[in-house]
Amino acid sequence: MVNKEKNTSTKNIILSIKNASYRYSDAEEDDYALRNISFDFESGKIYAIRGRSGTGKTTLLSLISGLERCTEGDIIFDGKSLKDMNLDKYRNSDIGIVFQSYNLLPFMTASENIILSMDANGLKIKNKKGKAIELMEKVGLKEIYADRKVLRLSGGEQQRVAIARSLSYNPKMIIADEPTGNLDKQTEADILEIFKKLAHEEKKCVIIVTHSQNVCDNVDVIYDLKKVVSKS
Repeated sequence: MVNKEKNTSTKNIILSIKNASYRYSDAEEDDYALRNISFDFESGKIYAIRGRSGTGKTTLLSLISGLERCTEGDIIFDGKSLKDMNLDKYRNSDIGIVFQSYNLLPFMTASENIILSMDANGLKIKNKKGKAIELMEKVGLKEIYADRKVLRLSGGEQQRVAIARSLSYNPKMIIADEPTGNLDKQTEADILEIFKKLAHEEKKCVIIVTHSQNVCDNVDVIYDLKKVVSKS
């Protein structure tokens, strides 16, 4: 496990992973997917988590998003342990998740996908479509795309909609799982600019799991995961 940081400080920590380990319930006693991971994440910065297949990147995302619980150690969000939080509320209010495969509903329009997220979070907004269009414009999509079915959008356009959807409830942290993995280099650069603005201008914490060197070249902090080697 190697940490590579660029001019980092110890202020504004929004998420702390403290000696976190994870072992699947059916695994051998000393067979860990992750062991003794300790990372800090600050508001206003963009991070990359990288590692080869089998190093636990997906497992770490599951722990950060509260889908799995640490076997040992703890994860602290905004000063509170995830063990003591309502994890459904945490996922629906505090963090936004962006996937490589976009995870949009293809039979719905771009704006309908964003509005669905607002409805799922019980947001009281008078003009939800207007808000959806505002969010789309924030990520570089013009209003004409609002009524376009998702299947009529390019991969880059779908990813922009997915990011807009993740912003619909104004989360403090954005977690992106290989968000540029299906995109060409120019579109990847455009998506990275969106994430950088969210971190540097809106002071959100952005965490990207990636294999892309280009992504790593455009973040503030890189955390490297290494494969766990059994002690036995």
